[in-house]
Amino acid sequence: RGGRVTAVTGVEGRPGTYWMGSTGGGVWRTTDYGESWHPMTDGWLETGSIGAVRVAPSDPDVVWVATGSDGLRSNVITGLGVYRSTDGGESWRFLGLRDIGNTGALEVHPTDPDVAYVAAIGHPFGPNPERGLYRTRDGGASWERVLFVSDSTGIVDVEIDPRDPAVLYAASWRAERKPWTIISGAREGGIYKSTDGGDTWTELAGGLPTGEGALFGKIDLAVSRSSPDVVYALIEAPEPDDGLYRSDDAGASWTQVSSERELLARPFYYTNVDVDPTDPDVVWVDNEGLWRSTDGGRRWSRVRTPHGDNHDIWIDPADPDLMVQGNDGGANVSRDGGRSWSSQLNQPTAELYSVDLSDDVPYRAYSGQQDRSAVGVASGPTATGEREVSLGCETGPAVPKPGSPGVVYNSCKGRFMVWDRGTGENRNYWVGAVYMYGHAARDLPYRMQRVSPIEVSPHDPDVVYYGTQYVMRTTDGGRSWERISPDLTASPPGTQGVSGEPITRDITGEEVYSTLYAIEESPVAPGVIWAGAYDGPFHVTRDGGASWTDVTPPGLEPGGRVQSIDPSPFEPGTAIYSVMRFMFDDWRPLAFRTRDYGASWELLTTGENGIPADYPVRVVVEDPRRQGLLYAGTEFGIYASFDDGARWQPLQLDLPAVPVTDMAFRDDDLVISTMGRGFWVLRDRTPLRALDAAVAAAPAHLYDPGAAVRRAGGGGYGWGGDAGPATPEDPEPGTAVDWVLDAAPAGAITVELLDADGAVLNGWSSDDAGYRMATTQGMRGERTVRVGGPRVPKRAGHTRFAMPLEHTGPWSEARRGEPEGLTARGPRVAPGEYRVRVRAGDWVEERPLTVTMDPRVADAGVTAADLRAQEALALRVRDLLGRARRAAARVAAELEKTEAASRRSGEDGVEAARAAGERRRRLEAIRAELTAEEGISYPQPMLVEQLGYLYGMITDADQAPGRDAGERADALEAEVDRIEAAVAAALE
Repeated sequence: RGGRVTAVTGVEGRPGTYWMGSTGGGVWRTTDYGESWHPMTDGWLETGSIGAVRVAPSDPDVVWVATGSDGLRSNVITGLGVYRSTDGGESWRFLGLRDIGNTGALEVHPTDPDVAYVAAIGHPFGPNPERGLYRTRDGGASWERVLFVSDSTGIVDVEIDPRDPAVLYAASWRAERKPWTIISGAREGGIYKSTDGGDTWTELAGGLPTGEGALFGKIDLAVSRSSPDVVYALIEAPEPDDGLYRSDDAGASWTQVSSERELLARPFYYTNVDVDPTDPDVVWVDNEGLWRSTDGGRRWSRVRTPHGDNHDIWIDPADPDLMVQGNDGGANVSRDGGRSWSSQLNQPTAELYSVDLSDDVPYRAYSGQQDRSAVGVASGPTATGEREVSLGCETGPAVPKPGSPGVVYNSCKGRFMVWDRGTGENRNYWVGAVYMYGHAARDLPYRMQRVSPIEVSPHDPDVVYYGTQYVMRTTDGGRSWERISPDLTASPPGTQGVSGEPITRDITGEEVYSTLYAIEESPVAPGVIWAGAYDGPFHVTRDGGASWTDVTPPGLEPGGRVQSIDPSPFEPGTAIYSVMRFMFDDWRPLAFRTRDYGASWELLTTGENGIPADYPVRVVVEDPRRQGLLYAGTEFGIYASFDDGARWQPLQLDLPAVPVTDMAFRDDDLVISTMGRGFWVLRDRTPLRALDAAVAAAPAHLYDPGAAVRRAGGGGYGWGGDAGPATPEDPEPGTAVDWVLDAAPAGAITVELLDADGAVLNGWSSDDAGYRMATTQGMRGERTVRVGGPRVPKRAGHTRFAMPLEHTGPWSEARRGEPEGLTARGPRVAPGEYRVRVRAGDWVEERPLTVTMDPRVADAGVTAADLRAQEALALRVRDLLGRARRAAARVAAELEKTEAASRRSGEDGVEAARAAGERRRRLEAIRAELTAEEGISYPQPMLVEQLGYLYGMITDADQAPGRDAGERADALEAEVDRIEAAVAAALE
């Protein structure tokens, strides 16, 4: 499901093609009116936060992107420059301006795709001299700043007069977030106009809020395409000067046409006005709702969108009924002027604050999703088919109760709740039960952030810790709470008041500063609890909260947010604190470790040991199965250290550039949450744990695959197809086999599955055809399925192959290369000991493999002996099916020969013709017993079909075989023996 989108655009002359820029997930494109969206900037951009996307009107293959969203929430991600594509988004070039911060607009000259303007709001968390309006005339090779107000006030919008591209309009904005407030507005700046392409500017005044002491907040502009003298300005200002202004003389004079409050709710977050390209009196405003006026902005009606909190809209100049619109739920396309919209359930751009994992199978990943609700997503196919559940609200966290995965402790903007999966309800146990919105922080008895920490004791699932300015504890599911700490925050003066200045109050809990942000209990020592505050202090207790010690590292600047804490899974006195100070425009990576309960600290991220000096660290965790293997989630990606934090290296792989907000481990999986691209899983991190200097130096190495789970459910192997994973995100059935080669071999690479005695059970090669799509006739029409088997990758470096845990399948014609054939897969191997062998050129290596039962199957009462019996029967029926198919193939081949002989028999006389005809009749009679007649709806199943039916029955689920299955196998074996004898006799 989609996340927040603050930038959208279309392509003139290409209906159905639209672009969106998300606030963390990068740039996406649709070419089918929003039926599907595809990421276009993964691997190219350094940040996924997008401020503006524009396609050159004169060349639809030239696409410009300015990074850094203008929706300055507390979780806003900074911009890191401007990019351009000249091939429709297939590749991108970085154009500089890395330090301009976040951007509000980008406009491209209507006839020259190399001329563009970028409106730089600036750093969202502090002054910077690079703010302003920038122009390029050479496709981004060079830039010049053509408008500048100050290091605190940037430019939020720029518009080009469609009649005369030398005429420009620009608007300024003083915007800055602090952890305890949002600043939107200043007594400098306003609206500007240039008539010479940006060389010189005039500040506009007539009718606008002016005079000494006039305040301007966020401003957005719109120039009518059909009547360019009509210009609109949506202005945040003190009442009664706030609202929508209109000029009918190209900005020379202005009239306030509306002061409707709904147009400027939370102006720092919204404030967007657009005008219909064919009618200057049809005006659109994006705010909490999407608003439309047909009389020049005087009266308004609300237009329904798939999600509230609206940010941007683009209307097709050739057909105003075609539009794309962005909001907190994603991007959506309308083909009827906003009466209906495309889905937002096709753009995985969720902004997730954290990740907590359940202990059921498959495990679920839980988090609060900004702008949506808390969410729980299954890591694999479930028995009911339900993959995703919603609970609570956007902020989370959501923490499943160990041992009771149907119970989830969660929070909504500081309100603690307990979700019951059985009823679908949240039971409310709000600490203090005080309404928090609208109150100054100093007036709250319990100060809680929107994202309040929940920690379930690793030693007792009924003990839950919760963060206010105190560590709170409940042992009865939240029905009663006790304080187990004093106030552990710094509470600096001047930070506990009302948020929102100097124009608009905004008090939603985001700016509650002096509160706890992280609480963790040691997994190896009950009662050792670590706490970290949003406003800086570190604390620890070693006696369950009876006494606390301030262990804040000396020399650490005050005020930074303790984003996360990782207590060591090995040592009770060891913990890692990750601190973020980007809210003070300090972008250093700060991860501190103590080994002595906070008496001393070391900095693990110096800015010179692998993680860049301007990549803030959100989370560092230690691998619970290899001491000294650390993972770091930063604002722009993920890193790993194999030497206890001395050096770091990227672990990005195919992960887009996105903030990694949290990490969790389940078995061999590493699961992360991201601020803009949902959950990601590094399936089976075994090779990372095994990597050392000797392995890295070896020319070839096969990693130990360890243990693999025999996944429950077979999907009906006997029905002739392999549908593959339930969804593209699911892991392949089987187990991961990993190896490293310093060079790809000249010949094939092969992977083999062996039993404990060394007999080959199955094998795969880089020369195999691999999976392919095939069409077969189903009851309700044709269906396309994936058939065949996996192909081994052939390359140098690290390779991962998803090896099926199964025997070879029954013989079929498809095994001999018939592309239309559908090949049933082999029976899954029973739990036990096996070996894996990989061969590449002269190198060959084997490793042991243990296959274990799916715990759900064991819980259902199925034993390993049951599965061995199932395997034995399945192999017997597999072989019978193969024998029957071979007999059928032999009969078919002989019939072809007989047909050819019949055509020649006329030359040899009547007797030869009679003999050929008799041979054909005997063969056709045998074929009728072997295979069903084609071309009728419900043919009578013959021997091959009967065996396939039985094979599917036996292999479909993990179970003890039924008595009837064995008896039916006996009967069919007798039939196979009889048919084979009949074939032999017919061919004598």
